[in-house]
Amino acid sequence: MLSFLSSINACNLELSINQDVGRKSAPLSKNKKGEKGLIFSDGEDISGVAIVAIKPGRKLDHQGIRVEVIGQIDVIYDQSSSYDFFSITKDLEPSGSLFETKQYKWKFNAVDKPYETYYGTNIQLRYFVRLTVLRAYASNIVKEVDFVVQNLSNGIPSSISEKNKIQDGIKMEVGVEGCLHIELEYDKSTYHLKDVVIGKVYFSIVRLKIKYMEIDIIRLETCGSGPTAITETEVLSKFEIMDGAPAKQETIPLRMYLCGCDLTPTYKNLQNKLSVRYFLNLIIVDEEDRRYFKRQEITLWRKKLG
Repeated sequence: MLSFLSSINACNLELSINQDVGRKSAPLSKNKKGEKGLIFSDGEDISGVAIVAIKPGRKLDHQGIRVEVIGQIDVIYDQSSSYDFFSITKDLEPSGSLFETKQYKWKFNAVDKPYETYYGTNIQLRYFVRLTVLRAYASNIVKEVDFVVQNLSNGIPSSISEKNKIQDGIKMEVGVEGCLHIELEYDKSTYHLKDVVIGKVYFSIVRLKIKYMEIDIIRLETCGSGPTAITETEVLSKFEIMDGAPAKQETIPLRMYLCGCDLTPTYKNLQNKLSVRYFLNLIIVDEEDRRYFKRQEITLWRKKLG
């Protein structure tokens, strides 16, 4: 059981989420450091304990005590734009006065959690439980505990079979007229987060002095929609697949392991506020440091929790 403590005026608030045997946890920040939250999936129950601890000799007058489960999208650079896309409430106590410590067990059944938790550069999508003591002539007393949502096969329609996922390969041609022509092939366009990207690069024309070739994994995070949307581009990993000039008609095999990258499932226009897309970017650099590249979007989905 994860427990957090808050102290204001006449009482302390304690709020905890029940931890079932075997339930995993995950970091509550982009840098993966610090606190962790319990992992839940769409449709799972969530329960816990709330304690309003009255200090000795004190009385707490209140307008009610309640607990909520909230899904929220926050724009990091503009806290005023926080948006609750989901909220359910359970009343624990009607208005009145508390003279002694009281404990409440709470439970929300089959909670809808359609989107995954996301901590990005400019935006975050978080879920949390909030305990609130409502007061008439003073600010409310509040305590929040975050948890993490992860959903298996996120973004993959149920109608797509595993066979189809494997067979939707990508073939592209990249060229500079009279100087370079290559054929690029990836085994598929849809990968789970711990998958392996397999492919090959075939050089049919090579008249450039190539220094090296690499493939980058790129994340595009879009905050908002329309003309006011802000997109952040982040290179997550670089794989050097060739050092030096290739020979004509040479084939370079590709094998990239995704497990070492900080990846999430692909998100497409969640609540018109958040999109996260991923790309494989082939880069060829010649001896004069000119860069030639070809970008291909891929779809990512979650196969395992954690």
